[in-house]
Amino acid sequence: MPVTKKKTKKWSTQDAIDFYGVDRWGAGYFSVDKNGDIVISPSGKKEGPHVSLPKVVKCMLDRGMDMPVLLRIENILGSQIKTLHETFAKAIKELDYKGSYKGVFPIKVNQQEQVVEAIAQFGSKFDHGLEAGSKPELIAAISILENRNACLICNGYKDEEFIDLGLYATKMGLQCFFVIEIPDELELILERAAKIGVQPNIGIRIKLAAKAEGKWAESGGDSSVFGLNMSQIIYIIDRLKEENKLDCLKLLHYHIGSQISNIRDIRVGVMEACRIYDELIQEGAAMGYLDLGGGLAVDYDGSRTNEPSSRNYSLEEYCFDIVETITTVLDKSSTPHPTIITESGRAIVAYYSVLLFNVLDVSSYVPQPIPKQLPKTSNDLLENLLSTYKMVSPKDVQECYNDTLFYRDQARQLFKHGQISIRERAIAEDLFRHILLKIAKTAAKLQHVPREIQEINDILSDVYYGNFSVFQSLPDVWAINQLFPVVPIHRLDEAPSRPAIIADITCDCDGKIDMFPNGEGAKGTIMLHDLKEQEEYYLGVFLVGAYQETLGDLHNLFGDTNVVSININDDSSYEFVRELEGDSVADILSYVEYDVKAMKQRIKKFAEDSIHKGFIKVKDRKVILHMFDEGLRGYSYFEKE
Repeated sequence: MPVTKKKTKKWSTQDAIDFYGVDRWGAGYFSVDKNGDIVISPSGKKEGPHVSLPKVVKCMLDRGMDMPVLLRIENILGSQIKTLHETFAKAIKELDYKGSYKGVFPIKVNQQEQVVEAIAQFGSKFDHGLEAGSKPELIAAISILENRNACLICNGYKDEEFIDLGLYATKMGLQCFFVIEIPDELELILERAAKIGVQPNIGIRIKLAAKAEGKWAESGGDSSVFGLNMSQIIYIIDRLKEENKLDCLKLLHYHIGSQISNIRDIRVGVMEACRIYDELIQEGAAMGYLDLGGGLAVDYDGSRTNEPSSRNYSLEEYCFDIVETITTVLDKSSTPHPTIITESGRAIVAYYSVLLFNVLDVSSYVPQPIPKQLPKTSNDLLENLLSTYKMVSPKDVQECYNDTLFYRDQARQLFKHGQISIRERAIAEDLFRHILLKIAKTAAKLQHVPREIQEINDILSDVYYGNFSVFQSLPDVWAINQLFPVVPIHRLDEAPSRPAIIADITCDCDGKIDMFPNGEGAKGTIMLHDLKEQEEYYLGVFLVGAYQETLGDLHNLFGDTNVVSININDDSSYEFVRELEGDSVADILSYVEYDVKAMKQRIKKFAEDSIHKGFIKVKDRKVILHMFDEGLRGYSYFEKE
């Protein structure tokens, strides 16, 4: 029984939109239609094309694709890139900024080939580039980035091979920048550039005093792992002067966090970086590029605050504040306005992917009816609980709640010390739940519900078992308590009635989602619908495009899910442009160094031994080996018969 304010009208789809916060976190890409289905609007506009998400799921199932599925909506990726560049262009024009803007996508945020290819394709029109922090990422970027006007930013530690790759990319006409993380890298860059015969484009990463709040606060400040301090910057300048290569220093880069929720932190960082940029110009460096790193946040919980899973600014405010701050600082010394670079990854790809899965079962605690007569006991515990049940009323909900918790804890202590039986404890637990259900029902009629009473749902919650793995598909839920919007993708014209948490199918107590956005931060349960006989119930986890695929692991040997990419046409039709089968059991075993062929041979040998010793018959061997082969070829997740 949910604790919510009593409604005076019938549940509507608008109630669902408000209740699940779809308009708050959906950025116009997701909404609910009159049938109660989640709909996708790839342009981010209601008047544009849109498709029903449950219909897409049906088409996937008709094609033989099992749940869970990671659905990628390619148009959304293009829309995010377009919106970012157009918003910066608007700010540049209105503030009379003399430079330009170029975005780059950090490959580490989502390294999947089709994602990076799609970004390069959609971003080509806007000269949107890539950022690489390792040799594999750099090789991927060079092979995909064909636009010579786009920037290729090389971060991270660099060995000779890494540098040579970047120098040859420069020689082929790509705008490749080596961002120096430690002073020793400069010598190797200069040495290899001289040998290959190419003028390198050099940048430096600086440690700002400015820090952002939140989970990634250590990305900035004096104790940050990457970047140069003031003394090291001077060393780089002097060495380049000695080599007559100061004209190679063209870019200043910093990064103070992946998800910067407070616009004030962004402004402070830009201001400090601009002062350093101005000083580099005064020292004679060529410069021309100011790379602000990542940080453009995603409003996962829809609260529009400076909470870690939100942001207290719009995209327009972000762009205008950056352009205005750079202009204000640099105009004081008449320093030419640089090309602005941001490494927005999370904000570009988060909306692009939705994890879809079916609910396999529900675990509910339905108490036994209140007995007409309580058993005789040596204490008054059960009588006290029954009396509390009878006295629940609107004016006494808080007192009854307090007493109920006390008596529940007392029952557990008495049982532990052998003073009540298991049957008496069972009655006490049932009475405890009856009281909470009655309190919840009574509180729903109140204008103001006490805070503790609002949390009754956490105690009453059911467990909905989803066909997915948190560790594979939503690792940040487990690792850093990241909030993601979770919503039923259908039946939203029906009022949800069950407070729930969501468990995955791993045998791990951490394999669950038990924190959900509520528009004001987070709550411990989500309201879901009762399951219907012979009807699947589907949930979607939204905004999962950033980091989740890259960081996922093989806990309990659940592998990559099936992946489907769609492109939505202007007439609201859509095409399946890519389908990737998830890992088979054999694939996963090979990842953790099992020799599948050797396993088959051992099973055959064991089956033969079982025949010899009389455990099975000869005809059983064929069935067993067939089942073993089928199992190896099968999907690692739950499959319908």
